Amino acid sequence: MKLLMGNEAMALGAMHAGVQIVTGYPGTPSSEVLEYVSTQNVDRSIYVEWSVNEKAAVEVAAGGSYGGKRALVTMKQVGLNAASDPLMNLAYIGVGAGIVVLVADDPGPISSQTEQDTRQYGIFSKMPVLDPSDPEEAYHLMRYAFELSEKHNTPVIIRPTTRVCHATASFETAEPVTLKEQKYFEKDPRWVIFPALSYQAHLRIEDRNPKIGGEFSRGSWNPITGEGELGIVSHGTNHLYLQEIRAEKALPPHKYMKITTPFPFPEELGLDFLRGLKKVLVVEELSPYLETQLLTLAGRHGIQVEILGKLTGHVPAAGENSVEALRPVVHKYLGLDCDQPIQPVLEEVTIPVRPPVLCAGCPHRGAFYAIKQAMKGKRCVFTGDIGCYTLGNAKPLEMVDTCLCMGAGITIAQGLARSEEGLTTFAFIGDSTFFHSGITGVANAVYNQTDIVLVVLDNLTTAMTGKQPHPGTGFTMMQQQHTKIDIPGLLKALGVSDIEVLDPFQTDKCIEKIQGIYEKSGVRALVFDSPCIKLFKPSRLYAVSDACIGCKKCVRSLGCPALIKRDNHQIQIDPTLCYGCSICEPICPTGAISEVK
Repeated sequence: MKLLMGNEAMALGAMHAGVQIVTGYPGTPSSEVLEYVSTQNVDRSIYVEWSVNEKAAVEVAAGGSYGGKRALVTMKQVGLNAASDPLMNLAYIGVGAGIVVLVADDPGPISSQTEQDTRQYGIFSKMPVLDPSDPEEAYHLMRYAFELSEKHNTPVIIRPTTRVCHATASFETAEPVTLKEQKYFEKDPRWVIFPALSYQAHLRIEDRNPKIGGEFSRGSWNPITGEGELGIVSHGTNHLYLQEIRAEKALPPHKYMKITTPFPFPEELGLDFLRGLKKVLVVEELSPYLETQLLTLAGRHGIQVEILGKLTGHVPAAGENSVEALRPVVHKYLGLDCDQPIQPVLEEVTIPVRPPVLCAGCPHRGAFYAIKQAMKGKRCVFTGDIGCYTLGNAKPLEMVDTCLCMGAGITIAQGLARSEEGLTTFAFIGDSTFFHSGITGVANAVYNQTDIVLVVLDNLTTAMTGKQPHPGTGFTMMQQQHTKIDIPGLLKALGVSDIEVLDPFQTDKCIEKIQGIYEKSGVRALVFDSPCIKLFKPSRLYAVSDACIGCKKCVRSLGCPALIKRDNHQIQIDPTLCYGCSICEPICPTGAISEVK
């Protein structure tokens, strides 16, 4: 019996399935999968890497698969966009040993830019998709996914959602599989993709997928229970919500189907479920995927049944579902009075709203503040990117005017520079994101001689997703040390001639250098070099004396959470939050802020 978080359960499932290569790029809610494999990989028998981006992760896994090693790739749903080029082609090429691609979806969204639904990618790519509802099922699905991949010569997607990834459960695990003798790469024309082979591969895929759908129909992953003229269909964590609602009180007779294998859709099972029903309620998150599949199935086979869900407004069109949100939906559908709550209503507690802010002592705050001061009165646009520094858009800094996707800040800045003569654009990007997808943007700017200021916020880690290493940190996930890739040196090699490396806490010096870079033209760069505060303990502490006049200039300028108001309107520094960064000290007009000796 093991107590495991969902991500740990899937990691262990892959290890028990004999995985030998694990690659990925960190992204909440998927990050812990690869990290758990790394911590449990005591004998280093599994190769584990944080790749520079999801595209590279898929390609490394593909090479390992060609060479006969089972491979797992981890990412979140937006990472699938970066990985889609090799993954789409891999669906046509096929695999050697099994490849499972774990893509964690994020209904809500809780920590993402989008609510995209990876089940839809199954239709697009024609790859099987598995949809676990809890950690135990996720563990077993991971083992099954590798078998499915090798049986049908295809990558397989497993798509847990945030609640599955971060839920915890206790369950019995199975015995690890014993793999056959290692196979090695064999030269074969099938590994080279070109149009004639792709056409034949497409035909094979179209012939294969209905067979996989039939396998899903006959398996045990999609149970049907109950009877009656009303039906309910669900999936993933929504299945657990419905089980809780169904257990609260006796409900009118109804038929229920849980779909764990959304693509290829188990049509035979779906037809068995639909026959004899007058209405079906489809409860799902993200897109109306199951609802559309059932509508298509009923229409193709002439089954007269009313299907309700997102498309009809019976289920919320966006956001994360819950027991509380779904209870009235289910009760109304089954003809019950849903005015009275089943459980007693707890006294409401008002929780103060706290907007997301940069941590106290964060070096990014110093960089934003220095650039804002240096560019006062000048026409500038500040393009942002994905990372902690996206929080620079909040008041009082307001230094992120755009944010699209990873690496896009650099290229968005180039488009803006072309849209208005005389406009200066500052493109902010973090060190991990720079390696992920920023380098090509810099090359594009140099090649096309675009007038931009690149700002690399180098805090020596992938901070937002949990301090994972990257090529600029000096070590790998296999705990191997390497020569750090020097960002200023790489920029110089790309053709950026004017580069300033700055300490974001030396405000006056930063302002002077920033103004000097502003006066130049072409692609020039500011590299703010200071570690994330989560990598060290504070060595200094600042305090506010009674000389404070309560002007709140420090608060209005920085928005640091360590700066708080006293009852007498003066400011004080919370010693539990202060990291001694010192950028508030010169802002105070009365000199009330000073280091505690």
